[in-house]
Amino acid sequence: MRPLFLSFAAAAAVALVAAGCGKSQAPQATATPAAAPTVAAETVVDEHSYAQPDKVRITDIALDLAIDFDKKEISGSATYTLDWVDQKATALVLDTRDLHIDKAEGQRADGSWAPLQFQLAAPDKTLGSALTIQTPERPAKVRVTYATSPEASGLQWLAPSMTEGGKQPFMFSQSQQIHARSWVPLQDTPQVRFTYSAHVTAPKDAMVLMSADNDPNAARDGDYSFKMPQKIPSYLLAIAAGDLVFKPISARSGVWAEPAMVDKAAKEFEDTEKMIETAEQIYGPYRWGRYDLLVLPPSFPYGGMENPRLTFATPTVIVGDKSLVSLVAHELAHSWSGNLVTFATDKDAWLNEGITTYVQSRITEKLYGRDMADMEEVIDRDELKGEFATLAPDLQRLSLKPGTLADPDDQSSATVYTKGAWFMEYLEQKFGRGVFDPWLRGYFDHFAFQSITTRQFRAYLESTLLKDNPGKVTMREIDEWLYEPGIPADAPKIESRRFATVNAGRIAWQGSGKLPDKSVTGEWSTQEWVHFLEGMPATLKPEQLEQLDATYHFTGTPNGEIAMRWYPLAERSGYAAAREEMGKFLERVGRRKLIIPIYKALVATPGGLAFAEQVFTQAKPATHPITAGTIEQVIAEGKAKLGNAPAPAAAPAAPKPEGEAAPQADPAAAH
Repeated sequence: MRPLFLSFAAAAAVALVAAGCGKSQAPQATATPAAAPTVAAETVVDEHSYAQPDKVRITDIALDLAIDFDKKEISGSATYTLDWVDQKATALVLDTRDLHIDKAEGQRADGSWAPLQFQLAAPDKTLGSALTIQTPERPAKVRVTYATSPEASGLQWLAPSMTEGGKQPFMFSQSQQIHARSWVPLQDTPQVRFTYSAHVTAPKDAMVLMSADNDPNAARDGDYSFKMPQKIPSYLLAIAAGDLVFKPISARSGVWAEPAMVDKAAKEFEDTEKMIETAEQIYGPYRWGRYDLLVLPPSFPYGGMENPRLTFATPTVIVGDKSLVSLVAHELAHSWSGNLVTFATDKDAWLNEGITTYVQSRITEKLYGRDMADMEEVIDRDELKGEFATLAPDLQRLSLKPGTLADPDDQSSATVYTKGAWFMEYLEQKFGRGVFDPWLRGYFDHFAFQSITTRQFRAYLESTLLKDNPGKVTMREIDEWLYEPGIPADAPKIESRRFATVNAGRIAWQGSGKLPDKSVTGEWSTQEWVHFLEGMPATLKPEQLEQLDATYHFTGTPNGEIAMRWYPLAERSGYAAAREEMGKFLERVGRRKLIIPIYKALVATPGGLAFAEQVFTQAKPATHPITAGTIEQVIAEGKAKLGNAPAPAAAPAAPKPEGEAAPQADPAAAH
């Protein structure tokens, strides 16, 4: 998932050259490294799953499902092909949340099905309920018939009025982190990978898509079949249904969206094929067949979700100038780091998001220049500095200790995304790209279609990169990155020359009241505007806000990255003129990263709290359950601080609102 906006500004408008950037580069190389020694397996315990993969593992799931928009329900069956690791095991334990289980059956040797006894445990608020199926004969296949709840945490059902077209309902899933269990009973842990197939029926006017082999030419007839031949973890299981049409970008890539959005989306994402080719040049072939994008309604709680073959994307990145489409680069990068090589538990989420953020930066640099990559990294690291100022040290480690993370949705985005990417850049600079690039490509090859831990990454790193290049980095230095809080003192530093101009303009205005000339700001990218606003004091005088708004028209901006910074500043400064458009933005957009900072600013005052509650009441019917839960917690905390209510249950610092993880300046997903 993508918690950070990391955008590409219109490259044609600005000359992006490497001169003056804060990084040195080693020559590129394309050689493939020699085969590395296999790292010994380890016993992996997933604190957020009831599954027992040390006893039995699902290797394939065959789904037979029906979508009912009126009931807000998916019903049908899941048939599991099983690998009985422990020949003495007598039960299959699956993760579920709010599912109605009708029956469980085991396949006999002759192919017939026999009923199996099962028990659904009392629910845990975070983990859901363990479904224990008695399997004394250890059948090769087990089938569970079930139905979802209308309140399934991993599904959102939208009435026609909540969609772009306004004529047909819409449904989509969000399985990461542990929400797949709310719409399919399964081993909901990333250490279990499986292939899957699906037969799905739906109303004939609804196009159904999954994270599988979607056919761009499929007839919309209410009866659909899918196959995913590569093994994936449960959080990459995805489904969507609605008024969707397809527009190609290249022979292997295109956009699915509502008819009113598809042309605009295809234009915005037209560089997708170039991104795929760029990633392939450095990290090896794209192994998933097609790479399509599905543009979801604005209520999607994240920026993007890297579902294999079908990235789910927020429409908030479609602003007409390609300034936010690095979201695509990030989700595409997951095709190597995350989807291909996956973290085995949420304690090691940096293996997905940190490496992906690094790869995404390399795609940005290759296509749009070093200046653009530098600006994005400066923004990321400024946000990390802000988050680490209050974040508990235990959550600043790349490899979290057992028991640190009560809910995997509460990962620190600064840690898993930015610190993880910073560590990869540290290795790149220590060894040079001529060595590091082939090593990273070899890492993807070596662990392809596997789920691994930080311990396995560390052992592979030591036995290959460090062993083959002695004297560059010590294991003590590696362990400081992996297991200690904060950022090591010798971490690579970076500056952006273009931000120097932004800083000068802001400082001059604060002293003289004269804003930068439009001949300068007219060429600014989203990143430069973000840096301009983030460098402002916590509050400004109302007349200063009026001057900024009259000149740059921040209020009502369609750019969510600017809105999420402008509206909190306006609220803290008492600039009431922004309230009406702020309310419209909060009602229209459900992406957590963009709206949670605004809600947090609102609930700091009695008047703002009342406005926040009023807006949320209006927005809630179209708000995703994940987002609604975060907003409700922010409002409850605001009431407690103002003395209006008891304090809510404590939550980990800096929760991730964009996999999104936590809002910037505040995943994250997805991814």
